[in-house]
Amino acid sequence: MSTKFEQAIALIDEKNSKDQNQEIIDGVSYPKELVYSRRMTDCLLNFKSDASEALQIAARAQHICRWEIPRKDYPMDKPGYMSWRNELKKMHVGLAGDILKQVGYDEEFIARVQFLISKKSFKKDADSQTLEDVVCLVFLQYYFEDFASKHSDEKLIDIVKKTWNKMSETGHKKALELSYSDKSLNLIKQALA
Repeated sequence: MSTKFEQAIALIDEKNSKDQNQEIIDGVSYPKELVYSRRMTDCLLNFKSDASEALQIAARAQHICRWEIPRKDYPMDKPGYMSWRNELKKMHVGLAGDILKQVGYDEEFIARVQFLISKKSFKKDADSQTLEDVVCLVFLQYYFEDFASKHSDEKLIDIVKKTWNKMSETGHKKALELSYSDKSLNLIKQALA
């Protein structure tokens, strides 16, 4: 008999395994959002080994079915980006809620997970801040190098500054322990100077 928690994680993974976008790891192709969600879990447990069930589920469902609302369907400006992000959050919150209801979690627990996914109060709520730290750490560890290859140094320095402002002191310490290319580390140092 699997627990509600195990069932919820399995259903989130099942949804994310349908992503047609692929990521190649050690020569093997995997659904991109499945990889992302597992990285979120690994990073969370490394960052906060005693993370609550709600926080673990919120981390796993952070990008659930993200490919279903493509960025290209919105204007390529800041208001377009914000609209896209808001629609994604609504979808992630809804899908996570449906899964949690299906496996038998109560309304209070479901509301907590949805609150965490919506990231409304990350500077005021400890679990929300932890989730934001983990989002930033996963970006820096796994996606920054590729992102850096497509953008100007000026834009990257701005992105690092914005990322850093979202993180806690503990998150900052962890971020500085990650390994980066010389170029990325230099950009990060410039952003923090």
